Amino acid sequence: MTILSEAVEAMPMGRLKLSDLPRLARRHPLVLSGGGLLALLIVLALGAPLYAGDPLNMDPFKRLQPASAEMWFGSDNLGRDVFARTMFGARISLFVGLACSGLAALGGLLIGVVAGYSRGFDNIIMRIMDGLMSIPTFLLAIALISLTGPGLSILIVAITITETPSVARLVRSVVLGVRERPYVEAALSGGARLPRVLWRHILPSTFPALMVQSATVCASAILTEAGLSFLGVGVPPEIPSWGNMIANSRLYLAIAPMTIFAPGICLAVAVLAVNLLGDGLRDLFDPRAKRRR
Repeated sequence: MTILSEAVEAMPMGRLKLSDLPRLARRHPLVLSGGGLLALLIVLALGAPLYAGDPLNMDPFKRLQPASAEMWFGSDNLGRDVFARTMFGARISLFVGLACSGLAALGGLLIGVVAGYSRGFDNIIMRIMDGLMSIPTFLLAIALISLTGPGLSILIVAITITETPSVARLVRSVVLGVRERPYVEAALSGGARLPRVLWRHILPSTFPALMVQSATVCASAILTEAGLSFLGVGVPPEIPSWGNMIANSRLYLAIAPMTIFAPGICLAVAVLAVNLLGDGLRDLFDPRAKRRR
C-alpha cells in the first residue's frame, strides 16, 4: 500500500463534512490545532486594517508608553502603536513564509521529477543542488540586497534559492522509488505516454512528502526573514516586521518589555503553528511513522 493510499484511507478529503470534524480532531489533533492556529494568524493579519490602527503613525509625546485602552501593547521608542505594528508585521512574516514554501515546492517538484526520472540529467542537476545547499541563506540574502537594495521580493528570492534544493532532493527520492513500481512499468508497457504516467502516477505520489516539506520550509523562511530583518538586511526599516521590531526595541527591553515580547511571542506562535501542521501532515500521510514513535 502506498503512502498516498494510506492518506486517502486516513482522511477522505472529498467526503469531509462538518460532522467529521470531531473524528478528525480525535484522530489527527496536530493537523487541526496547527492548521487552526495558522488560519487564525492569517485572518488576524489580513484583517489588521480593520481593527489594528495605523502602524506608521508616530507621536513623540507617547514614547515608550505602557499598555492602555488606546494602545493595547503600549508604544515603541518613536511613539508608534506596538499592537498595530505587531498585527501588520504578521503580514510580512506569513507572506514570506507562504511565498517561499510555495515557490520552493513548485521549483523542487519540477527539478526533483526531472532528476528522478531522467538518468541523464540526474547527476548534473543534483550536483547543482548540492552547490546551492552549501550557500548560507544569510550570506546570499546580504549579497543580493547589497546589489539591489532591501526589499521583500529579493528576500523571498534569496530564501527560495537556498530552500529549493532540499525539496528537490526529497521529491527525487520519492520519484526514484515510485518509478520502479509495477503499476508504473505496466502503464509504460501498455503504451501510456510519459506525460500521462507522470501526471497520473508519479506526481500524486510526491504530494504527501511535498506538503510536509513545504511546512518545514515555511517555518524556516519565517525565522530567516525575522533574522535578516533583525540584522537590518530584510525588509526596509519603515515596514513593520517582527524582526525589525525586535531589533529597534532591544535597547528598551527594561523600560518597555512589550515592544519585544509582543513580536517575539507572535513569531514563536507562528513557527509553532506551522511545525504542528507539518507534524500532523506527516502522521496523516504516513500512519506508520506515527506508530513507530
